Amino acid sequence: MTKFAKLDETTAPAAAVPLIEKSKAAFGRLPGLHAVMSRSPALLDGYQVLHRLFAEGTSFDAEEKTVVWQTINVYHACHYCVPAHTGIAKMMKVDDAISNALRDETPLPTAKLEALRTFTLAMTDSRGNLTDAQLEAFYAAGYTEQSVLDIVLGIAQKVMSNYTNHLADTPVDAPMQQFAWTPVSER
Repeated sequence: MTKFAKLDETTAPAAAVPLIEKSKAAFGRLPGLHAVMSRSPALLDGYQVLHRLFAEGTSFDAEEKTVVWQTINVYHACHYCVPAHTGIAKMMKVDDAISNALRDETPLPTAKLEALRTFTLAMTDSRGNLTDAQLEAFYAAGYTEQSVLDIVLGIAQKVMSNYTNHLADTPVDAPMQQFAWTPVSER
C-alpha cells in the first residue's frame, strides 16, 4: 500500500496552511486525514466544505448523520473513518447501540434508522441508480427528496475521505485508536 506523507503548516503548500489552521482550531489538533489531504489544498478545502455542509446543513439529526457516515465508511471498509466517526458519534451523544450496530453490521434499534442505512447502502452500491420501489420505501419510512439529496452530499464527502485513507493508509489518530475497527468479513 502506498503511504502518503502527512504534512503540517511547515511542510504543506502555502494554500493549505490556512486550511490546516482551520482544522487545528476545529479539532484541537491536526487530524491525520487532513495532514494527508493538505498535499492537495483543493481536496482539503473541498472536504472541509462538504463536511461542514453535511454536519450543519442537512435534514438529518445526529443519529441519522452517524448512520449515513458510518454506513458509507463500513461499506468502503475505511480503517480510519470508522474509528473516527465512532468517536464523533460519542461527541454528538449518539447511543453506542447505534454505533455498534453500524460497525458490526447488525440491525439498528429503529425501523426508520434501518431504512436510512438500507437506502444509503443502495445509493452507494448502485451509484445512485435506484429503483422506484427503493425510493418509495425510503419515503414510506419518513424521509423526503431532500433526504435523498443530503445522502448524495454525504457520499461525496465520504468518498473523498475513504479513498484518501485507502491510498495513504492513514494511521488512525491517537484519540480514536480506542475505537479501532476490523470489517466483519475479516473477523
